Amino acid sequence: NGIEPPLTAGIWYPTSAPVVEHALGTFTQSVAWGAPIAGGALPLVVISHGGGASYQAHYDTALALAHAGFVAAAVSHAGDTYNDESKVLQLWRRPRQLDRLINYMLEEWKWRNHLRASHVGAFGFSNGGFTVLVAAGGVPDLRRIEPYCTANPTHDLCRALSKAGVATDFGRDIPKELWRADSRIKAAVVAAPAFGFAFTPAGLEHVQIPIQLWHAEEDHHQPDPFYDEAVRLALPRPPEYHVIARAGHYDFLPPCSPRLAQTAAAICTDPAGFDRAAFHKMLNEEIVRFFRAHL
Repeated sequence: NGIEPPLTAGIWYPTSAPVVEHALGTFTQSVAWGAPIAGGALPLVVISHGGGASYQAHYDTALALAHAGFVAAAVSHAGDTYNDESKVLQLWRRPRQLDRLINYMLEEWKWRNHLRASHVGAFGFSNGGFTVLVAAGGVPDLRRIEPYCTANPTHDLCRALSKAGVATDFGRDIPKELWRADSRIKAAVVAAPAFGFAFTPAGLEHVQIPIQLWHAEEDHHQPDPFYDEAVRLALPRPPEYHVIARAGHYDFLPPCSPRLAQTAAAICTDPAGFDRAAFHKMLNEEIVRFFRAHL
């Protein structure tokens, strides 16, 4: 549109070609790189990553969806990625970027004729969970950040704002018109949504699609009851709610490679006794089941 730069995305899709191991970014994936697509009228699931990540952040979920007959497309949210966090607080940009990804997939992607355009789902984690709730019709009230941080100055969000020198009233003057829904999204999976407390029942009254909501019991980054539980209570229709015992915030990211574990211990270290690989097998099975039921 002349204002926003081009976006980077990754696309996973069904194919009948044999797979080989590919080192893609920080992960190794078994894929048939560039092979022709298989099947028609395929439902589409778009993926929105958490803060400071990239389109690769949920590659295992994308692969599981592709194996199940979906096309999964994930965008790197410009301004909120591992190599550029310069616009992380311009939260309204994220739903628009997800909208641009859907536009591309349905209107420009070379295999768009294999998609079932009326069947679009969305998955988001953390900042991505916030993004997906907005895309589903949610309108956050960021003015709620100030009283939240006044009452909870030691919580991670409030510490981060303070460290960055950002006033907690930064969301005071954001007009509601900036939060745009995408009516093409028919079902959504939301994991550990950021700024959950900013969504009131009035702010979520237009979210009428089926929602699968995930909560990590040991999420100290976004502590209970201000995030997932706040969203659960504010949604007009009860979501399918999963509470994962002993899981931490970053357990929604795939198991780390040894190399990544050395450089990113904060996101790779699991709570004692928690099996991230086993959890992801279950997580991906439940996400596939949910989208099969609703797309």
